[in-house]
Amino acid sequence: MNMNFTGTPTGTGTGGNSLTTDLNKQFDLANMAWVGVAAAGVWIMVPGVGLLYSGMSRKKHALSLLWASMMTVSLVIFYWFFWGYSLAFSHTTRGNGFLGTLKFFGFKNVLGAPASVDSLPDILFAVFQGMFAAVTGALMLGGACERARLLPMMIFLFLWMTIVYSPIACWTWNAQGWLATLGSLDYAGGGPVHISSGHGALIYALILGKRNDPVAKSGMPKYKPHSVTSIVLGTVFLWFGWQFFNPGSAGNATIRAWYSAMNTNLAAAAGGLTWMFIDFFRFGGKWTTVGLCSGIISGLVGITPAAGFVPIWSSFVIGVVAGAGCNLATDLKNLLHIDDGLDVWALHGVGGSIGCVFTGIFAADYVNSTAGSYTTPIAGGWINHHWKQVGYQLAAMCSVIAWTVTCTTILLLSMNQVPFLRLRLKPEEEEMGTDEAQIGEFTYHEDTLYIPEPVRSKNSIAPPAEGIDDKIAQTVEEGGNSSTAESGVGFEEPQNEK
Repeated sequence: MNMNFTGTPTGTGTGGNSLTTDLNKQFDLANMAWVGVAAAGVWIMVPGVGLLYSGMSRKKHALSLLWASMMTVSLVIFYWFFWGYSLAFSHTTRGNGFLGTLKFFGFKNVLGAPASVDSLPDILFAVFQGMFAAVTGALMLGGACERARLLPMMIFLFLWMTIVYSPIACWTWNAQGWLATLGSLDYAGGGPVHISSGHGALIYALILGKRNDPVAKSGMPKYKPHSVTSIVLGTVFLWFGWQFFNPGSAGNATIRAWYSAMNTNLAAAAGGLTWMFIDFFRFGGKWTTVGLCSGIISGLVGITPAAGFVPIWSSFVIGVVAGAGCNLATDLKNLLHIDDGLDVWALHGVGGSIGCVFTGIFAADYVNSTAGSYTTPIAGGWINHHWKQVGYQLAAMCSVIAWTVTCTTILLLSMNQVPFLRLRLKPEEEEMGTDEAQIGEFTYHEDTLYIPEPVRSKNSIAPPAEGIDDKIAQTVEEGGNSSTAESGVGFEEPQNEK
């Protein structure tokens, strides 16, 4: 049956009646295809964060950090559907661009009207930006490293995304947001993603207190990563995802998207090499893999707010400065007496701040204009003799830090006063490990196994095979009542009789 589309897109609400109006004709299909693929690429960063954090932790906590990444993407997608997208990207705002309305509550009317990035429909922009929210939440939870209870963590994450992330995303990326109208520049999330998650993690670590360490009772605990392989895999996932994270933020498939891709890769390379060389001289002439991976991530974080605004040569400078700055920032936790064991603040809080300021220095109007007809004009940064731009960037950075630190502190201290929302594990649970205490499963084989399925009755078990050892056959037959069957362990493999 051929559809007779005679209607005209309205540009508001759902964009029109999909039965009478071809909503797609407002948009370039190539742009939509690219951003849709980019959304899937950004998603892979969330398990990448889980792998990275899991590898950096001790073995007895490794699974909980993988769990946290998958929990985060699930919970944040629900939050985004429930009211997150509406609070961040509704077409009208409250408080002079402070926060969106509930116009899109439950994705009501989210369909074919142009979004804040008007080259895309609301539904596609919502999918893409939802992945950014998930990455932000996963990064922030790194502050809970090895000592947080998981139920309060889930509740805190939902509240933090609502109270902290939604306003900051609105300020920065909503066309009516107050930072956007002020003139601050943030291409792909220096403020909403990295500065907010880094400082949120710092406060989470502060409120929880330092991990129990029987050796270093006076200083910050220092444990070797249990799996450098997981760290490398996590970094691979993240760098791969960043190929979509930054270029997809152009909102179209123009030259600007691919320009930002080259900026992204060059900054990552510069950051990785810088950190690795610094560690070579600081730590006994070793070319550390963890240092290389940390530097790559610092470079990626530093270029994120700048990738679509700055010349390619400047991305090398940003990568070097971010790699060096974040490397040195890892030592500040000892001065601050905050046990940020995964260095979320050093990499994302500091790296995002460096990138934010350098965007004001290196932003160039001719780079921004590579978007062609999709260009939103900018005055540029110091390269264009627009000296005020760094001031706008500092205003954005300070406002994001202040809002994040204040709201996160109030939220965590309030939750900790509620008995069943106590934030931290008991000392004996922490010593046991989050995996065993809170999940009952393990990343690696352990002596104690928990199998989350009902114990089978003897009637559901097939008769033992002919020739099996008598003792094993008896154990299987009595499995419904035996402690061995309940634990899921203790069965031996049948031996062939000779």
